Amino acid sequence: MAARQLLRAAPGRRGYSGAGAAEFLHRSIVPTMHYQKSLPRLPVPKLEDTIKRYLNAQKPLLNDDQFRKTEELAHDFEKGIGRELHEQLVAQDNQNKHTSYITGPWFDMYLKAREPILLNFNPFMSFKPDPKPEYNDQLIRATNMTVSAIRFMKTFRAGYLEPEVFHLNPEKSDTKLFKKIIRFVPSSISWFGAYMVNAYPLDMSQYFRLFNSTRIPKLSKDELYTDEKARHLLVLRNGNFYVFDVIDRDGNMLRPSEIHAHLKYILSDNSPAPAFPLGYLTSENRNTWAALRKNLLDNGNAEALQKVDSAMFCLTLDDFPIKDLVHLSHTMLHGDGANRWYDKSFSLIIAKDGTAGINFEHSWGDGVAVLRFQNEIFKDSTTTPAISPQSQPASVDSSRAVQKLDFKLNDALKAGITKAKETFDATVKSLSLNMIQFEEGGKELLKQKKVSPDAVAQLAFQMAFLRLYDQTVATYESCSTAAFKHGRTETIRPASVHTKKCSEAFVKGLSNHSTGELQSLIMECSKYHGRLTKEAAMGQGFDRHLFGLRYLASSKGLPLPEFYQDQAYARLNHNIISTSTLVSPAVQLGGFGPVVADGFGVGYQVQDDWIGCNVSSYPARNGKEYLQCIHKSLEDIFNVLKGKKIGS
Repeated sequence: MAARQLLRAAPGRRGYSGAGAAEFLHRSIVPTMHYQKSLPRLPVPKLEDTIKRYLNAQKPLLNDDQFRKTEELAHDFEKGIGRELHEQLVAQDNQNKHTSYITGPWFDMYLKAREPILLNFNPFMSFKPDPKPEYNDQLIRATNMTVSAIRFMKTFRAGYLEPEVFHLNPEKSDTKLFKKIIRFVPSSISWFGAYMVNAYPLDMSQYFRLFNSTRIPKLSKDELYTDEKARHLLVLRNGNFYVFDVIDRDGNMLRPSEIHAHLKYILSDNSPAPAFPLGYLTSENRNTWAALRKNLLDNGNAEALQKVDSAMFCLTLDDFPIKDLVHLSHTMLHGDGANRWYDKSFSLIIAKDGTAGINFEHSWGDGVAVLRFQNEIFKDSTTTPAISPQSQPASVDSSRAVQKLDFKLNDALKAGITKAKETFDATVKSLSLNMIQFEEGGKELLKQKKVSPDAVAQLAFQMAFLRLYDQTVATYESCSTAAFKHGRTETIRPASVHTKKCSEAFVKGLSNHSTGELQSLIMECSKYHGRLTKEAAMGQGFDRHLFGLRYLASSKGLPLPEFYQDQAYARLNHNIISTSTLVSPAVQLGGFGPVVADGFGVGYQVQDDWIGCNVSSYPARNGKEYLQCIHKSLEDIFNVLKGKKIGS
């Protein structure tokens, strides 16, 4: 559905035809959505492959008796009810060729979840500083990034944004000549033209939810709301809400000097912080927040809430500088709760010293869309900034252009905010964030040694957990399936019999293995992890398929198949180590909360000559000790790969 809406929106080019070049980031000669129509569909894996992959993932987590029981349940499922559900899923998928089999269930999974989106779902990614130090002033950076974000939105809506393509052979496909040819290939077959030169266009159906969008709390299932007609920006500062138009009636962007003036006005406003900051409500349980929102609407706040919901995005200005990277993570992941609105599709957060980051709501989209947005606005705001430290704000009457939103609160709402703040404070107090940077090598050395950098990072996480807790546990690594129409993500299951065997050799049996044997064990892990990654990216994991079958059974009112009642199934989906990686020229670091109370949230990046890890945890786990064990594991793995003998 999203793709259809987006394709319908593409003719919007006309509206912007008179605007100057400064209104756009660039003008792609290949229309933004050129490939969308012909993207391949996400495959429904064969049931027997899914069961085999599922059992492979269970093997390292279970003893022999447990595994036999799980294997029996899995094969019964495969022959019985699972087969029926699979056939129904395939038939349903064949009738819905405009989308993917996971789209509906996945939206439902997010929107029906009742726990707070704060820490449980919303991740963050922080920007690197502007390379020109004087541009890291809060007002200058906020103005430049806001202008770049509006340019991105306009470029996208006009169909001028370069399509998102993964180039395996950029010399052939990322060229002017190829683009000139491919734009004349009808969009119903354009994907095949790109595929011929080893280029893989990615799904862009999520992008339209980036702007003017929010998640609205409703009892039992939230809603996603988008209003592309809205022309204003929402700015939060000191718990107060401000809005002003950034697009005029003709669809042209406000002059950067005027945006500069309005933001300066907001930064110099010394209104006190509200006694009952509304932002806390977005950190509440979704049903609690839904009931309070209804009260807000009934209490005469419909217009103010509409301004918040439909705003282009939320720009959050904090009144303090960032002390260090741990403080940065806390600020971007949760902040103080009063100066945040977690429901917006994304918030651009800028601290007093110009440190910037994005916190985004996860139901509407995944990291791929947000990362593209970040890369583009970082590049645009640093290479062609709209204003400079010497720029003067326009002499306009900001007190008329900027509207401060007032909310009418009754006693029930005040009590609701007070309770939300107490819950927020207690939750945030229990969250630990720790990080390390391993400086003894990275991608370059690992590639020389012919091992997968991602496999080595994941092996280190397994080895560290074994060293600290003497266990192998359910582990999740996110993998994008954006190579398919309406693809979302698939799970890579990094804990395998290979990582378990290798970790045990390093942690418990060093004296029994030569360096050569340890190298072979690492190679084995790398090879297997590479296979899992490739399968997941090609839509051939098992998690989404099993999730889709379970969702189908429940939507048909069938009793839950015994297979899903197996304790081992529940344990595999209780992801104690949840991991996600990204490397980008714009991003300094990223992170997210643990997905279970006794888990770790591991954001990591493998750079050319270093590896960084950002780990979140609650009191049930010790993040600091886990990171020390990760460091030790990486040290041991790198030494073994260099041919050195290691001691325990």
